[in-house]
Amino acid sequence: MNASSYSLAQETYAAYGVETEAALQKLAEVPLSLHCWQGDDVGGFENPEAGLTGGGIQATGNYPGKARTLEELRQDLAKAYSLIPGKHRLNLHACYADFSGKKVERNALEPAHFQSWIDWGKSQVRGIDFNPTFFSHPLANDGWTLSHTDAGVRGFWIEHGIACRKIGAEIGRQFGTPTVTNVWIPDGSKDTPVDRKGPRERLEASLDALFQEKLDAGLHLDAVESKLFGIGSESYVVGSHEFYLGYATREQKLYCLDAGHFHPTESLADKISSVLQFVPEILLHVSRGVRWDSDHVVLLDDPTKAIMEELVRGDFLSRTHLGLDYFDASINRVAAWVIGSRSALKALLLAFLEPTAQLRELENAGDATSRLALLEESKALPFGAVWEEHLRRQNVPSSKDWIGEVKVYEKKFLSQRA
Repeated sequence: MNASSYSLAQETYAAYGVETEAALQKLAEVPLSLHCWQGDDVGGFENPEAGLTGGGIQATGNYPGKARTLEELRQDLAKAYSLIPGKHRLNLHACYADFSGKKVERNALEPAHFQSWIDWGKSQVRGIDFNPTFFSHPLANDGWTLSHTDAGVRGFWIEHGIACRKIGAEIGRQFGTPTVTNVWIPDGSKDTPVDRKGPRERLEASLDALFQEKLDAGLHLDAVESKLFGIGSESYVVGSHEFYLGYATREQKLYCLDAGHFHPTESLADKISSVLQFVPEILLHVSRGVRWDSDHVVLLDDPTKAIMEELVRGDFLSRTHLGLDYFDASINRVAAWVIGSRSALKALLLAFLEPTAQLRELENAGDATSRLALLEESKALPFGAVWEEHLRRQNVPSSKDWIGEVKVYEKKFLSQRA
């Protein structure tokens, strides 16, 4: 795509009242939080031999070349970042701590166990977000953590959450940008429970204890994440949408909306404006569920476009933290990061390029016919030329060239891993 192609696209969009230069500037300023767990199938380095266990989540596939060490994971992440336009963030789970060969229990984790991530990230990312890991642990094998009937088990996981908040705050201090620490737990029941109230009462009390210490919002932000169901919790999830929306509203926490955590016929985009009426900010986990929360690689599909359109139309970006959350072990894992990130950014660029002002005028005038016509005709505008210009300005490979770089990287590094 050459400069003349972009110039023609610029003129075409201008006829609709859209400034492509403004769209490109806005896009360059939006960071995604890239999830580390795509690189090693959510295994972490606490007990690499055990891999992912419990939690109602699975990484399916056996494509060769997954990261086996911290060094390999960081190398793969760096390659992915070099192929994604813009400068972005990193999203870490607690099980990715740098243990340096020493066994450390999760309730005893400290910022020092993530200092090597911070040092590495200062040259790679804008900031780091964080997550307690409430799965792949003996005290989570029965599927219950913060809502467990055993007070000792609950206490362990409360301590883990408290430790993770302190880690997040220290990360935020060192980066000078707030760390979003997101609490998601797997607690639930495979079959229909008799007592739905008790676990939710225990979860509320556990969260109150976990969040008791007030942290500087300039360093750290708390988020809570709901789910409709999971593997092993098909009939009942303690931390449902209603539970966490109520809790986040009462406590003024960030509410995490995950694109795979709702019924397939629900629109996550439709929830954004409602939730932001009552909570200060939201965390979005952009994912792709296929029939269930299957965490497929994000595509430039209608649900993803609808999410980004709503963020731009409602002027919600300043109150939204955008993260990716999927893990596909059936394809090249570096390519999965790049495909999902580029797809999310393309959807955002499309939203910036929408002739929203004209559409709003038509809507306010009651002209639904013209609004629908313009929405459809705008889909044929030369978005691709603007996207290629963004890639050129951000000094990353074009749409047709980046996969070649991944193939070279795979041959040189990934194929050498047992």
